[in-house]
Amino acid sequence: MKLNQLRLRVTPILVAAGVVLLASTLTMNAQVKTQTQVEHGTATHDVKVERGEVLRVEGNDLFVKMDDGGLRHFPNVSDKVTVKVDGKDLTIHELKPGMKLERVTVTSSTPRMVTTVQSVTGKVWNINPPSSVILTLEDGTNQSFKIPKGQKFMVDGQQVDAWGIKKGMRISATRIVETPETVVSQEVRRTGSLPPPPPAPPADVPMLIAEEKAPAPVEVAAAEPAPENLPKTGSSLPLIGLLGLLSSGASFSIRMLRRS
Repeated sequence: MKLNQLRLRVTPILVAAGVVLLASTLTMNAQVKTQTQVEHGTATHDVKVERGEVLRVEGNDLFVKMDDGGLRHFPNVSDKVTVKVDGKDLTIHELKPGMKLERVTVTSSTPRMVTTVQSVTGKVWNINPPSSVILTLEDGTNQSFKIPKGQKFMVDGQQVDAWGIKKGMRISATRIVETPETVVSQEVRRTGSLPPPPPAPPADVPMLIAEEKAPAPVEVAAAEPAPENLPKTGSSLPLIGLLGLLSSGASFSIRMLRRS
């Protein structure tokens, strides 16, 4: 005789990424065989974009002005966290004020159904209806099993409950448990850009204009024009008198020479 399949549903749980079983597994524990199958549903994605400008960096503390106008303080940023700027991975110590930062966080949620099938075969060593049964397994050990409420057994082609199980009967039991779960994974991308250079002046405008002050005008007196004819200031009589005097002196000198 064989126990009919029993399906149990449990409360959904949240499982962190990285502990997902991607294939069916088959294990042996005290002659109880367990087979697990995982069925994945359609994943949903939530994208969050944050942008801001670096204000200052103090040690491993980062201060950013967000695009919405708010100020954010990121304390104790790990040296392993990098931002890709112009193809280079920069640590927090290489960030400079004025740099633009962007952080994109993608959260993926994937539903899945984990089906666990447990089966056991043995001889009834003791029965305590309707709650439990003790079976002698293939390795000769005895193991106690709880009987789920409402469980039915097939005995000679007929369905019976736990009260129909007798000591010495060889039975096979199977239990199926379906567990809905949600697998959550998260991906973070950090990018940035250097601050723009200052604008260049127009080509036709000099970068530096020196202002020169014109010297104050100096007033120069205008020269008076020379008269065409000199004014008559005296007669020729003094000149004639001078010539007469010179002649008299010469005559006197000659006479003195002769006497001597």
